[in-house]
Amino acid sequence: MVLSVDGAALTALLLASVRVVAWLVVVPPFATRGIPAMAKVILSLGLSLTMAPTLAEQALPSDMPGLVMATAAQALIGVGMGYVTMLLFAAIGAAGSLIDLFGGFAIASAWDPLGQNMNTVFGRFHQMLATVLLLATGGHLLVIGGLLSTFRYLPLTGMPDVSSWDDVLLTAFSMFFTVAVQMALPMIAVLFVADLALALLTKVAPQLNALNVMFPAKVGMTLLLLGLSFPMLPQAVDKLVRLANEAMATMAGAG
Repeated sequence: MVLSVDGAALTALLLASVRVVAWLVVVPPFATRGIPAMAKVILSLGLSLTMAPTLAEQALPSDMPGLVMATAAQALIGVGMGYVTMLLFAAIGAAGSLIDLFGGFAIASAWDPLGQNMNTVFGRFHQMLATVLLLATGGHLLVIGGLLSTFRYLPLTGMPDVSSWDDVLLTAFSMFFTVAVQMALPMIAVLFVADLALALLTKVAPQLNALNVMFPAKVGMTLLLLGLSFPMLPQAVDKLVRLANEAMATMAGAG
């Protein structure tokens, strides 16, 4: 029994899987240690398999130096697109961190296994809510579809125009801060008014110890009014999914 393999299709499959697995390594929730590395490799091969027949029609490298260069280029593209996507989705966790900062919970920071960094209480809470909402609404499928669509704009042997990535990164950073502040702004405003009221209270009654009153009051108000940021989560996730797809398309040279 002789088993024959189409060399072009196999080369296209392996090169495409490099871009996909490099993206999966960076983007949460796929970047967590809860998903084994072998599962990421299998997932990348499965996703790339859908694009392999079309990609096999392209001009693929046939020598070793060309394969090495193409592999390095695909890894660079995947990491770059993954970083921008990760940065956008980190805005929701940053909104929770801002609430922690103004509410007095910032001192209770701990290791966040989802983001692979130190995060605060409501920073982790908002990030987990966003992840659940992303998976429940199928937003992760849209983002993965956006990644696979980049193969139409940027072939396996093509080198990306890295000079155009500066504008994408600047836009991603600006949207990161904009979305985070917009989500946390109602809570920040309420807590600022509470600080102002406590400051006036210390002027009226200097015998009161402001620190003994201020910290429990801010913690209590944060817990009572935490739901002010929840109605913005669906719109924020939808907007971030759209921005992530647009950013990846722009990095691939679509616009």
